[in-house]
Amino acid sequence: MAVPSISGVLTRAQVRATGAAIADMQETDGALPWFPGGKTDPWDHVESAMALTASGFVAQARAAYEWSAHTQRADGSWPIEVRSGTVVDPGVDSNFCAYLAVGVRHHYLITGDEAFLWSMWPTVRAAIDRVLMFQRDDGAFRWAADFTTGAMFDDALVTGNASIYSALCCALALADAVDAEMPRWVRARERLAAAFARDDDVFVPPGEHSMDWYYPVLGGVLRGAAGRARIDSEWDRFVVPGLGIRCVGHRPWVTGAETSELALALEALGDTDRAAGLVESIQHLRDPDGSYWTGLVFDDGKRWPVERSCWTSAAVVLAADAISRATPGGGLFAELERVPIPAQNS
Repeated sequence: MAVPSISGVLTRAQVRATGAAIADMQETDGALPWFPGGKTDPWDHVESAMALTASGFVAQARAAYEWSAHTQRADGSWPIEVRSGTVVDPGVDSNFCAYLAVGVRHHYLITGDEAFLWSMWPTVRAAIDRVLMFQRDDGAFRWAADFTTGAMFDDALVTGNASIYSALCCALALADAVDAEMPRWVRARERLAAAFARDDDVFVPPGEHSMDWYYPVLGGVLRGAAGRARIDSEWDRFVVPGLGIRCVGHRPWVTGAETSELALALEALGDTDRAAGLVESIQHLRDPDGSYWTGLVFDDGKRWPVERSCWTSAAVVLAADAISRATPGGGLFAELERVPIPAQNS
């Protein structure tokens, strides 16, 4: 199996070492926590599983997806936070639940494993059906709900909704692969695309986090000229040349995961050179064992938080795969199906 690399930045052996570092953090039940002994959330767990697949640790990735299947609740959701097998936060995050579809699609693209596809389809179907319960009349998705009461928190977040869009694209691709017609999913994706085109206050206004800037591109809602314009609009605000991108606009703190995700977004726009340059800029976060520190406070040169996070390492691997297209999953984000939307829809 091919392993990603980036010429002059990361060798195949180095990416393989990063995959091994992720595998070393995996718990015995298949969970992929933020770091050993830390919390596991459904979204970052899936991202880490994707990196395992891309770096050649297929059995470990399969164990991670089996964890998702075994821990899914009867309503199709997962707790927001689990720690060493114990539920810490039972709440339901719509984006967290949706992301499994991206991971399953990614794993299937790389492995072609039909048995895996069919074994995971019921879990994906239940998860997406649960996510659809969060969609508002305006097409946007509420961000979370109280698991005990079922009460939903009405705010719709830009980053979460962009990620849900990518999940709906992948879920529909999986449905096609198993010959299942899911018209409700099709309509939900169309309504979400239209929500992004509205000129009123559909989403909570973007804050200081860089994810609100690039995620509509990464998630597949904005591409082409519109995507390039969005990236250019905040480039100078968030990008710190030679160090990565700020997680929060006003703070002197660059983070490896956000930098790698921006690289994924750039690659999806065809801007491969700048994408590779961003991944190169965060190699100061690389540990000798192949893992990556979460971030650097660059005004005092201190790594913070003091952790080598599973999901940061995972984002680097996925960016390397997108740039090199080493595996059949490397083009997943670039090839997300786009629903045509008007310039304005009110």
